[in-house]
Amino acid sequence: MLSRHQDPIAAIATAPGRGAVGIVRVSSKQDLAPLVAAICGRALRPREASYLPFRDARGDAIDQGLALLFPAPHSYTGEHVLELQAHGGPVVLQLLLARCMEAGAELNIRLAEPGEFTQRAFLNGKLDLAQAEAVSDLIDASTEAAARSASRALSGALSDEVGVLRDALIKLRMLVEATLDFPEEEIDFLQQADALGQLSRLSARLDAVLDRTRQGALLREGIKVVLAGQPNVGKSSLLNALAGAELAIVTPIPGTTRDKVSQTIQIEGVPLHISDTAGLRETEDVVEKIGVARSWDAIAEADVVLFLHDLTRVGAADYEAEDAQIRARLAAVDPARIVEVFNKADAAGAPAQGLALSARTGDGLAELRRRLLEQVGWHATPEGLFIARERHVQALKRTREHLALAHGVATQQPPALDLLAEELRLAHDALGEITGAFSADELLGEIFSRFCIGK
Repeated sequence: MLSRHQDPIAAIATAPGRGAVGIVRVSSKQDLAPLVAAICGRALRPREASYLPFRDARGDAIDQGLALLFPAPHSYTGEHVLELQAHGGPVVLQLLLARCMEAGAELNIRLAEPGEFTQRAFLNGKLDLAQAEAVSDLIDASTEAAARSASRALSGALSDEVGVLRDALIKLRMLVEATLDFPEEEIDFLQQADALGQLSRLSARLDAVLDRTRQGALLREGIKVVLAGQPNVGKSSLLNALAGAELAIVTPIPGTTRDKVSQTIQIEGVPLHISDTAGLRETEDVVEKIGVARSWDAIAEADVVLFLHDLTRVGAADYEAEDAQIRARLAAVDPARIVEVFNKADAAGAPAQGLALSARTGDGLAELRRRLLEQVGWHATPEGLFIARERHVQALKRTREHLALAHGVATQQPPALDLLAEELRLAHDALGEITGAFSADELLGEIFSRFCIGK
């Protein structure tokens, strides 16, 4: 994909389907004047919309619309860009795209790959990698908070934070490498420049950025929550109560839920992907057995597992024995992800300890929502969040690990300067992966291939 970025490209830049307006976009390093003349019949003034007919090879009008020409480098991709805004019928747009390919045959125009316009913007320095990813995140945002955070990331909020950290790392590396280059000097560059203090302040700032990035990743990825427990403890009722809709069938018959039922809701702008699963029990029913197996698969992949108990049956020997078996198996998954919830508090009263609620009346749901966010480390921040990805979080974690190792080396007497310089270099490179300064071609291809064509 990257080896073809010199080719002129064209694509329909709007979503598939019918609409009032559709856009065909062309991007090229070469002058687009011949293409403009062939389709529009005259030259266009830069960045000025012109209403005119779009002509086919015989001079007949395909449609009438707005044509805009953005000469390089003042365009989205940094190349010469032509945008043709026509009526949004699929046939009209396909005819217009075909005409662009035909009229631009001498330029060797080809159809754009998915995400290639944004890839061109990255390769031509119009966006860094974090900003390019934010384009996709803004399109895919499922909540208002996620959309606003993606917009901040697109404007460079995350990139600016990373840039400040990288500048501080470069300054620190310069001090260490200067000391390595001039070992005969009596002046201790590191001590006079308070290198250890700089490293500590850098680590503190990195922790603050990492915290905000984790929050941004939660806004993008959301939280996978699974409702688990014995049959008839109220899992389906709780799903319905949280979603505010009758999504799952609720009956007093054990085993009503045979397969996973999922719904996405939001709490404080954070998407929650909630799954109701089949009741966990031993059964001879073939279909229910499959449902139970799928329940355990969903539990293994969940960020949070709500282990539901029926307060009206607490104390019953058979019920407690089944709960003990489920609890033992859940402990083998990951105890830190388990939240025990006691349902039907309206019928039996609250337990001495634990999170009690009533899915029927709604009592306790607010506390459950708060607990879910707390469980994954969400907290409101005074500053505006930027959208982030798990890739960014992992890069910052690696940076922190290298800084911790660097701090350990710097406190030794005397410090191993070559090892200190190497850890600072590795920290710098890890940061560079976020904005694409040190990203492999394979990573770039994977990221941009997920985009919608024409974006």
